[in-house]
Amino acid sequence: MKYHALITGLLFAATFGANSWASMPTTHAAKGDAAKAQKIVSEVCAACHTSDGNSTNPTYPALAGQSPEYIAKQLHEFKAGIRMNATMAPNAAKLSEDDMQNLAAFFSAQQPKVRMAKDASLIAEGQKIYKGGNAGSGVPACASCHGPTGAGIPVQFPRLAGQHSKYVLSQLKNFRSGDRSNDGGKMMETIARKLTDQEMKAVAEYINGLR
Repeated sequence: MKYHALITGLLFAATFGANSWASMPTTHAAKGDAAKAQKIVSEVCAACHTSDGNSTNPTYPALAGQSPEYIAKQLHEFKAGIRMNATMAPNAAKLSEDDMQNLAAFFSAQQPKVRMAKDASLIAEGQKIYKGGNAGSGVPACASCHGPTGAGIPVQFPRLAGQHSKYVLSQLKNFRSGDRSNDGGKMMETIARKLTDQEMKAVAEYINGLR
């Protein structure tokens, strides 16, 4: 029975992921010049994300190694007010199209640092959800879109590996509440509403140490 449930969950995840991928909008292609982003990085971005995109404050996301298309998309949507954030909105408002492309190129080229999951009691549960989802509640495997190692699927789905657990948890809660809704086909909002608080904490902790 356990084996059957696992197979069912994986098949559901694969189908859900494929259908959701098809519904995602095409993101802005990043073709910037990383060198030209240095001034903005040092004067603005580094305060929260550090100069190489490996943020040390878990409130702010790590950007190093993220796909340039995803970074550019988020900057566009912060500027347009599609994604709301009191810190990012005024910063993004000052950026030109070239600035966004340059920043996307810069951070995507940085080497992400390896992190370790800290709460061992959550890792096993987080791994189960990440790799197999929860067929009983209709939660697909995170890996079906973000990949088994959290590398993501460039253009469509972001890199998650090594992302701060605190940040991941905050975004899952924002998707669930509707405070964040810039995921195209509303896929993440739907998934987040099916996750329990415990499942969110577990998968966020597992992602923190994923590599």
